[in-house]
Amino acid sequence: MSFPSFPKMKFTPFISSIQKMALYETKARIFLVGSNNTQTKFRVLKIDRTEPKTLVVIDDHVEYSHQEIRDLLSMIDMGNRPRPRNNLGFSKTVSAFGIVGFVKFLEGYYIVLITKRRRIAVMGYHTIYKIEDTTMVYIPNESVRIHHPDEARYVKLFQSVDLSSNFYFSYSYDLSHTLQYNLSPPKEIRPTFEGIPQESALTEPGGNVVLGVKAHPNYKFVWNSFLLKPVESVFHPDWILFVIHGFVGQSNISLYGKSLYLTLIARRSNKYAGTRFLKRGANYEGDVANEVETEQTVHDASVSGFQQGRYTSYVQLRGSVPTHWSQDISKMVPKPPILLDLSDAFSQTAAEHFNQLLRRYGSPVIVLNLVKKREKKRHEGLLTEEYLKDVTYLNQFLPPMHQIQYIGFDMARLNKLKEANVMSRLADIASIAVSRTGIFRSFPPLHVHRLWPTQSKPEEEMESKFRDCFHQLQNSGLYVGRQTHRRQVGVTRVNCVDCLDRTNTAQFALGRCALAYQLYALGVVATPHVEFDSDCVRMLEELYEDHGDTLALQYGGSQLVHRIKSYRRIAPWTSQGNDIMQSLSRYYSNTFSDADKQNAINLFLGVFNPQDSRIPIWEQQSDAHLHRGNPFNLKMAMSYTQWWDANMLRYLPLPYDEVIKSCSSIVPVSPLEVMVDGYYEFYRPFEFTVVSDLFGVTISHSVRDFMPNNCGTDFSPFAVRVRPGKRREELSSKNALALRNPSLTGQSSTSSTASGTSTESEDSSDDEIKPFQPKSEEKADKIPENKPSLEGLTFAALLPSMKQVYGTDIHPPHRNDIGIYRKYANMAISSCIQPDLSSGKAATYKRLMLVQQSAFTIDNTLQVTTPFVGKSSLDVYFNYCFKGRKCPLSINPSDLNLYRRYASGKT
Repeated sequence: MSFPSFPKMKFTPFISSIQKMALYETKARIFLVGSNNTQTKFRVLKIDRTEPKTLVVIDDHVEYSHQEIRDLLSMIDMGNRPRPRNNLGFSKTVSAFGIVGFVKFLEGYYIVLITKRRRIAVMGYHTIYKIEDTTMVYIPNESVRIHHPDEARYVKLFQSVDLSSNFYFSYSYDLSHTLQYNLSPPKEIRPTFEGIPQESALTEPGGNVVLGVKAHPNYKFVWNSFLLKPVESVFHPDWILFVIHGFVGQSNISLYGKSLYLTLIARRSNKYAGTRFLKRGANYEGDVANEVETEQTVHDASVSGFQQGRYTSYVQLRGSVPTHWSQDISKMVPKPPILLDLSDAFSQTAAEHFNQLLRRYGSPVIVLNLVKKREKKRHEGLLTEEYLKDVTYLNQFLPPMHQIQYIGFDMARLNKLKEANVMSRLADIASIAVSRTGIFRSFPPLHVHRLWPTQSKPEEEMESKFRDCFHQLQNSGLYVGRQTHRRQVGVTRVNCVDCLDRTNTAQFALGRCALAYQLYALGVVATPHVEFDSDCVRMLEELYEDHGDTLALQYGGSQLVHRIKSYRRIAPWTSQGNDIMQSLSRYYSNTFSDADKQNAINLFLGVFNPQDSRIPIWEQQSDAHLHRGNPFNLKMAMSYTQWWDANMLRYLPLPYDEVIKSCSSIVPVSPLEVMVDGYYEFYRPFEFTVVSDLFGVTISHSVRDFMPNNCGTDFSPFAVRVRPGKRREELSSKNALALRNPSLTGQSSTSSTASGTSTESEDSSDDEIKPFQPKSEEKADKIPENKPSLEGLTFAALLPSMKQVYGTDIHPPHRNDIGIYRKYANMAISSCIQPDLSSGKAATYKRLMLVQQSAFTIDNTLQVTTPFVGKSSLDVYFNYCFKGRKCPLSINPSDLNLYRRYASGKT
């Protein structure tokens, strides 16, 4: 059902009341007791252990108090006291923090529980946890268990999916959706469980209306959706915990003590998921291999609430080329040949994929293709031609303003050129892409942006697109309340062949450009630009390095081979050995262990369901029939020309999924209810906490972890600094002062030619830092580390200016300021009588009489006397209020005649 709009309506997500669990076992049942953090509210699950292959779970949907749950457990204990010759009784076996799900192979069901968690990030009042350890408990009793010879092997295969590695969850924040989607108001209710209020219950006369919301997750990124399938429609929602897989990292950008939290969240899709050479291209439903949605958020940590806080985000995507292709891995070669498995004349697979992107993100969809174009031996060029053909075919049916924007960039070829600068080219592409899609901003534009001239064409383009989307949202009929958010419309989709090394570097370039706009939107930088060698960008680079390493291990079997520093050409020569080891590790993993990893993923995600009459998964030659499905089951009604959803086009460039956002329940609540009180949940005043254990202390910090010790007096995270490892060389060289120092000129170090990965000789241009002579390097090596060289030190470096220390200079007062000062000085002079020097008498002064507006003898700081209001004043006020509510009782005849003359046109 739909609901009316409220002028002061606030949506807040429900906080799960089950965050701690205890599992008790008897011979006939398993009792799972869940409670909140304060252990004041409890719920109980009863799981039958007498059924060998059927899952019987009873959830009474009753909330127990502390005394009631003690009485219930005591009663169960009394009924299950161990008798002689029977040692089975009532015992607590496991303490947990959540349920991952239930799984069945060839025997009975198992329950998977989270036994250890770690706080990894915060988003406002919401905490994001990483799973550190899990346990599997077999449900049926041993007396009814029916043994199967393959059960142990399936269990081992299932447990090879390491849940303690990069799986994340939250009790209140929806990790499967972006921040922009989570802060968008829902448009309708689609109930999934009982207890949905009537529409009339949503209206409250006057004041703010706080509505608790339970939203539907995006099951594309929920990795335990198959494990929750048997119980999701039966359990109370507080038992359900949605787990994502990918990467979450967070750092603190400290701006003179003010904390800005930089967060990176990568959601890996569970559709067509797998390993590097076994999952390429796309299936018939448009799901591509290695699809990862990366969201970069920056928010002011001093104000935590979503309603009052200031949040920004930018979303980008990576994924394989959306066509049917694979690589022949039967031959043990480093680069197996690329094969096009299916000729898709009407680009139906690519159409399904881009239709999904338009629904989720809106338009424009910007394709950044990093696959090679020209090669000596044709290899990756096959994919480039097929990709470009698909995009060209699909664009001819879309309106021009919503067409797919294709950008081809042969990144590997450019990196081999002597004087090429890959990062500079990527920065130009990123500036175009970010300006076309924009960023999400949860607050109105700051007043300071009206005072500072932007002088930024991309920023003006983003603001113009935001205004157009704002008017379209108002005209859509689904607009709720007063809109202050600036939305991101569209997405940049990045890919290479593997979507690993080159893709991660390009995503870093996009993230760096978006970070500048996010900081500008928060009002901490004057222009949307940040330098490479600043602490802030170093922190972002480390996050993207960890992000790339994590995703590369999940998909490719090793960490990144070519890192961001390699393309910036600042990697040390010692990194070549590490690159070789990572290449060998990736080759070994792809050759010998990818098949078992793929089988484990298929089993975990429910792509393969074990059955007695079915061939075991480890004996099947291929899993293509499991992932790609039957092509004859596709939607045959979809036109070859109108390949998008019919209802979606009228809302573009807005994301259609946000326009029709639905939720399972909306309940009016008090702001202080525990189920929605994020402050109480986040700060936990009910428990003692060691300061050193607080997340704000342990989080990666720009000052502690990234600012060099010899930073001088400039503690800004946006100041350009000398790269670590280069300072000693520059100070020891006799020609150091003649070189271009990035910390002095403001130039980035990306133009350096000291690459550790390029195999060709590199010649330095005039704009680049020239390499030092070997003799200078030998002298530099002899300098002790604890005695810095004095060469290159100047008087200005030892005694910085006032501008460098305090950020300002002393200037003569402005002419207007002098005028104001003289005005107040004249007021003081006019308040006294000038002395008559000729008479020799002393000067007499006329005191300035101040008329007080309050009786200070009667009033005080706690109580003020009510002023007297006369009857005539009250009559004027009442008449004014009456006319405002209704209308004047009578109209003056002269006014009526004047109006008649005006209406007849005779005036």
